[in-house]
Amino acid sequence: MSKAGRESIIILRTLYENKESTQRDIALQLEVSLGKTNKLISETVEEGLLSKVESSEGRGRNVSYELTEKGKKLLEKYRVDRALILASGFGSRFVPLTYETPKGLLEVFGERMIERQIRQLHEVGVRDITIMVGYLKEKFDYLIDKYDVKLIYNPEFSSKNTLATMHHAKDFLKGKNCYILSSDNWMRNNIYHSYEADAWYAATFMNGETREWAMETGRNGAIKEVHVGGSDKWCMYGPVYFTKEFSDAFLPLIEAYYKMPGTEQFYWEDVLIRNLRNLPDIYINKRPDGEVYEFENLEELRLFDEKYINDSGSRAMQLVSDVFGVPESGIVNIRCLKAGMTNKSWYFNISDDPEIPEKFRGKAYICRIPGPGTEKLINRRHEGDVYKAVTGLGITEELVYFNAENGYKISRYYNGARNADYTIEQELTACMAMLKKLHNSGIKLNHEFDFRRELLGYEKDIREVNASVPYEDYPTVRMQAEEVLGWLESLNRPKTIAHIDSVKDNFIFTDEGLKMIDWEYAGMADPLVDIAMAAIYSYMTYEETGKLIEVYADASEGSGDRHNGDFIVAYRDVLDGKSAEVFGENGGIALNGENYTDAYAIVVAYMGMGGLLWALWGVYKMALGESFGDYTLKMYRYFKDSYKILRKLEKI
Repeated sequence: MSKAGRESIIILRTLYENKESTQRDIALQLEVSLGKTNKLISETVEEGLLSKVESSEGRGRNVSYELTEKGKKLLEKYRVDRALILASGFGSRFVPLTYETPKGLLEVFGERMIERQIRQLHEVGVRDITIMVGYLKEKFDYLIDKYDVKLIYNPEFSSKNTLATMHHAKDFLKGKNCYILSSDNWMRNNIYHSYEADAWYAATFMNGETREWAMETGRNGAIKEVHVGGSDKWCMYGPVYFTKEFSDAFLPLIEAYYKMPGTEQFYWEDVLIRNLRNLPDIYINKRPDGEVYEFENLEELRLFDEKYINDSGSRAMQLVSDVFGVPESGIVNIRCLKAGMTNKSWYFNISDDPEIPEKFRGKAYICRIPGPGTEKLINRRHEGDVYKAVTGLGITEELVYFNAENGYKISRYYNGARNADYTIEQELTACMAMLKKLHNSGIKLNHEFDFRRELLGYEKDIREVNASVPYEDYPTVRMQAEEVLGWLESLNRPKTIAHIDSVKDNFIFTDEGLKMIDWEYAGMADPLVDIAMAAIYSYMTYEETGKLIEVYADASEGSGDRHNGDFIVAYRDVLDGKSAEVFGENGGIALNGENYTDAYAIVVAYMGMGGLLWALWGVYKMALGESFGDYTLKMYRYFKDSYKILRKLEKI
């Protein structure tokens, strides 16, 4: 479309929406001078798209116009067909509120953000609205009944970025004029229209330095380049509009990039930015300051809607407020920590307000929120008993609060802390030394971690959510598991307190030394289970597991990367079942007096049983709507491979 043609559509739209619009009103929409506006109106009249209203003759620049039938027919080609609202993401920067409520369903001044946008769309006649859902998708179901919207599920919401979202929306966008909106945007005024002249991306002017996407435009307002960051720039911010012509050119690029390796974390805008020169023009839609809002976190929302200062509506925030005896406004610097596979955790500071108790003032903490379904998987009373039992060893984090009923936990955050790295031998040795200290501590618990009971429990949980174990050969594997369990039980191995979840992320190095965290699965068990679990959580090979056993045997408090390597040298003999070497007292209760071959076989057996158990755990969690990629496949394979090794060693 020529520039004059594009501007004619804006003139027609402005007069369609308000017959009393003045030339000054039209000039504001066109972002041109009154003189230029007068000329453009005259050209539109000459094209037969507008006619003067007779009663308004002689009123100069305020003369009124109305659309001709030709003008109405032309304008109809630019009618907005539908709107897509993106609402599938988690909203990690808005924790803990988004643990309970999708960001788009949060209220601003008493109205949910997504509902405000739906209402604004309805006001301009856009009623074909589809919402792309994923995280907590069920929360959006009520909108179907309330507003007659449709829902599309994004199956990749937890693993890929918005490029994948657009891929899953392609059929909805194809051949239509369509708004593309974010559920968590808030518009002070209704910026939508029944008709749009061209494709555009909303923009807000950012004063000073910014890390937003900054746009460079041509004289006609078409976006020519986009750069990350800049100073005093118009930046991509808020709603987007695609014409059917733009979508026809852009969607094939979305598909091409979606199929490319390495684009999993692309935003759809990454595709746009890389291809601006090969696409129809998409224009900047400059919005005044204070009209479009994208709240980055709770603290920004507090500044905008004072309701959130002391009443966010979040159960987690209320809990922290109660535990520390501070108003919610005293909970600051909130951020999401990397989510574990079982729980969700978030970081916060207690403010340094002098009215806050000194022992908490300015300090950092972590709040753990149990994940969905964990109440069936984990006995929180047992977890509480474990924390009480191990506190005296000085090896775990400092607890502030623990609820044995629901599993909520608040613990001290160690500044500068980092997770262990098992690929660094000295760190692996330190972690194994801590496990050995735990095993040799003599601590007794009143509960056990029992593989047979756990397997039966997970199978029952899977049935109760109307799911099934998806592995074709599971009946055979389950019979093989009984063989392995029977052999392990016949050994009458010693039982000690065991962590069970000895993944590297549960060991943290702090300024106060190494700490072991997250004791949810801990119980009395064969201490070699912890070695096996450390191996499979790090996806170690069976040869690497042999080295891990050696590291554990030689590890002691303060030990570095020193061990004699006898086990590694003898590894081939171990696999052949020929090794008669015996671990000495340095192996602790877990290994003392055990010959290398038997110790290796036992660890391999536990690797297989652990793999099978966590594969079922993953099946159950996936039935609840969570996704773990190929984790379940890898865990299931551990059992199959371990069974083959045990057969080779003639243990079963």
